[in-house]
Amino acid sequence: MKSTKKAAGADWWRGAVIYQVYPRSFQDTDANGLGDIKGITRRLPHIAALGVDAIWLAPFFTSPMADMGYDVADYCDVDPIFGTLADFDEMMSAAHELGLKVIIDQVISHTSDQHPWFVESRTSRNNPKADWYVWADPKPDGTAPNNWLSIFGGPGWEWDGVRRQYYQHNFLTSQPDLNFHKQEVQDAVLAAVKFWLDRGVDGFRLDTVNYYFCDKQLRDNPPALVATGGLDAPESNPYGMQNHLYDKTQPENIAFLKRFRALLDQYEDRATVGEVGDGARSLQTVAAYTSGGDKLHMCYTFDLLGPDFTPAHFRRCVGDFQDNVVDGWVCWAFSNHDVQRHVSRFAETEEERPRVAKLAISLLSTLRGSICLYQGEELGLPEAELAFEDLRDPYGIRFWPAFKGRDGCRTPMPWEGSRAHAGFTTADKSWLPVPYQHAALAVDKQEADTDSVLNHYRETLAFRAAHAALRDGDMVFLDTKEDVLAFTRSKGDERLLLIFNLSRKPVKVVLPKELKLGRTIAMPGFTTADAGSTVALAALDVYCGRVE
Repeated sequence: MKSTKKAAGADWWRGAVIYQVYPRSFQDTDANGLGDIKGITRRLPHIAALGVDAIWLAPFFTSPMADMGYDVADYCDVDPIFGTLADFDEMMSAAHELGLKVIIDQVISHTSDQHPWFVESRTSRNNPKADWYVWADPKPDGTAPNNWLSIFGGPGWEWDGVRRQYYQHNFLTSQPDLNFHKQEVQDAVLAAVKFWLDRGVDGFRLDTVNYYFCDKQLRDNPPALVATGGLDAPESNPYGMQNHLYDKTQPENIAFLKRFRALLDQYEDRATVGEVGDGARSLQTVAAYTSGGDKLHMCYTFDLLGPDFTPAHFRRCVGDFQDNVVDGWVCWAFSNHDVQRHVSRFAETEEERPRVAKLAISLLSTLRGSICLYQGEELGLPEAELAFEDLRDPYGIRFWPAFKGRDGCRTPMPWEGSRAHAGFTTADKSWLPVPYQHAALAVDKQEADTDSVLNHYRETLAFRAAHAALRDGDMVFLDTKEDVLAFTRSKGDERLLLIFNLSRKPVKVVLPKELKLGRTIAMPGFTTADAGSTVALAALDVYCGRVE
């Protein structure tokens, strides 16, 4: 099925719908229990049928897989478990034929300790790559250079006996941090980026984009005024007890992002989306990284990846972005490969999950910004409950049982409900188990159900595509006396009013007197409310109408 979405133009990314593929869990074609690139090619028609603009592929590069590919050992090749460069080229060609852009992950704040750069760097203090990573002498008592912590637990430093120095790592000890203060490091990273640009990729998702530089003086982080957990650091993790002033988000990052953008601008229609995890500073960081048209095209933060499902929360997050980021752009998402699936976060009961799944995509598709969908959310998949012996995520294994890690959102995609492993693999065992609850929600079962979450996603994304105001129009919040989320979206002659009742009880919304409503528009999957000066909404309901 060929996509009907706009696939060309320098601003294709503005208001785009991006579908995230986690390759290990999408489709296995060689019966080893792991998804692969040929599997992505096989399932591209499913993605195109949703009506999205682009796919984002989580890392598929050569890697020892200590962190499931986010520990790269070769930036310019495909890991054999996923296939070959030829498989990638075939997949990309098929995606482009379907009108889909291809965005790939770039994990450049750190490498694997098996990357040739690090293998050479750790051999001595005077080899050609000796300072390509962040090395530092111990304190006189032999302890680490400062108090920096690793997100994955423990100190942010690891001792190397050959060099008799510590190296920095924000994540696993096997993920040493590159030294971006070194010009040659920047050049080498950009050369790898150019390799994929020349191959024809359409954009990059930049992992931990605010982690590239650390403080040259390696100063201690001060304690946080209030110790807080976060989506990358749950309350069980002491990482949240520091104010991370010096181990990330350094001012030198701006100049590097300009170099990155200058390279992209040598090619047509390329785009970047950066991942910003920066606590209370996130919006200021997004503003700095996306302003001026000479750095990143857009960023996403963790604001909507938490448990809050209230009008006040969504208004605060979106409103704060609008207030802080004047000429930048945002990419909103409710789920990804690092957080609990949003149906499990937002729904209060198992019975209301389909309704919440439908309401969530209706809300996401009407926000100002680009949006990102995570594989399986179009089926309304809940978080998988896994036993400790099934875990593969080092983060979850380290902090179990206080934190269960990220495997619960990374289980294989269910394609055919009646087949073993829901059609993901023909192997005896898949790398993570497929829960029986997921098999019951498989693609083939939902295809035949006109009222399914899958078909609602297709209808809702078609609705978004049919209204220019929803793609990149202006957004203005309305004040009401009721606890609802109300806003207008407008572009040209079109002005739409959206009202979301996120509560579990009916509500009647009295509209502002100055608002004159025209024709009511039926949002896919929801009952059309009668509108005059009052809009009546059922529980977990939405209203859409034209404003004259």
